[in-house]
Amino acid sequence: MSNIEKKADATWALRLSELEIGDEEIQSVVDVLESDWLTMGPRTEAFEVAFAQFLNVKHAIAVTNATAALHLAHHVHDIGPGDEVICPSLTFIATANSILYTGATPVFAEITSEKDFNLDPNDVERRITSRTKGIVVLHYAGYCAAMDRIKEIADRHGLYLIEDAAHAPGSELGGRKLGTIGDVGCFSFFSNKNMSTGEGGLVVTNSDQLADRIRRARSHSMTSFTWDRVRGHAHSYDVVDLGFNYRIDEIRSAIGFTQLGRLSKNNDRRKALMEKYLTELRQIDKIAVPFDPADGISACHICPLLLAQEIDRAAFMNGMKERGIQTSIHYPPVHLFSYYRDRFGFQEGMLPLTEMVTRREVTLPLYPGMHDEDVIRVVGALVDTLATTPSNGGVNGT
Repeated sequence: MSNIEKKADATWALRLSELEIGDEEIQSVVDVLESDWLTMGPRTEAFEVAFAQFLNVKHAIAVTNATAALHLAHHVHDIGPGDEVICPSLTFIATANSILYTGATPVFAEITSEKDFNLDPNDVERRITSRTKGIVVLHYAGYCAAMDRIKEIADRHGLYLIEDAAHAPGSELGGRKLGTIGDVGCFSFFSNKNMSTGEGGLVVTNSDQLADRIRRARSHSMTSFTWDRVRGHAHSYDVVDLGFNYRIDEIRSAIGFTQLGRLSKNNDRRKALMEKYLTELRQIDKIAVPFDPADGISACHICPLLLAQEIDRAAFMNGMKERGIQTSIHYPPVHLFSYYRDRFGFQEGMLPLTEMVTRREVTLPLYPGMHDEDVIRVVGALVDTLATTPSNGGVNGT
């Protein structure tokens, strides 16, 4: 164990998330290092095929991270300055930033309710203008957004639809895997995700045309790649469009292929732990748990809860830390980050429901390596902390 790991273990009795890396992942990396080929090649191809089969989607294209995946998803829809794309503010910053990379403008829509942190379809439709070109949906915590309704809105208005499925590898709605319902789905393999390669992402689509453009654009829009030339399939190449260096490497693809083999099992464990959490948390005053009940099948990426308005969130999180339990926030609202305020003039009050939820949300530990007893320990710490947390006079609410 490294000094960093020892220090982390000394700080937390239970961390928010933990990697599950075993001998199989280690051996897959060793195999790559001994193969004399580290950049995008045969292991990436095998990973893409396996992921496409897992999702029952025609095309899966691995890239360097999910931000690149989102950027490519917008790029191939040819948006630019003057165009608008509707997205949530309750999301990681990359969901909105990837729109800005194209020169287009993100338009933030409200969440549905205190029980459903996903986009409100009615508010999405209200924000559509003549400049709107697309919609981005985040499946928060792995729970299904109202895809049937949002897709109907997108189709009726002639808009493209992107699923930010960073939280949702393996989530399902109506027998379809999330990420495959819209025009393009984007996945993340960051260290805290349900399956991890450290960094890494993947784009999926059933469109042959979009897939061809995404594959080229991830590698400078070249008509052939280095691996093609190594195999003797090409001697030179052309560049047919603006492209990027968004390639993944063989090490991450090998780890991803291995992690994918355990994803369903790990997701089942996450669901069991979440059910255990719900059984305990439903009995506690001063908190509420969203997505209870939930539509479809969730990958249960995180365990969010909502504190009562009068609970001082910072004091609560510090109290959990004193008891050895790491907590977090998912997420600060994007529209109130300094860059977005300064560039677009956004102010508090433009998304009152989102802002209220983001002042009260706290995320509890959830990962497959947890035991049922760990859930009981977290809930016990939560009860003790609530009992000693001072009131803030209701400033978390609206």
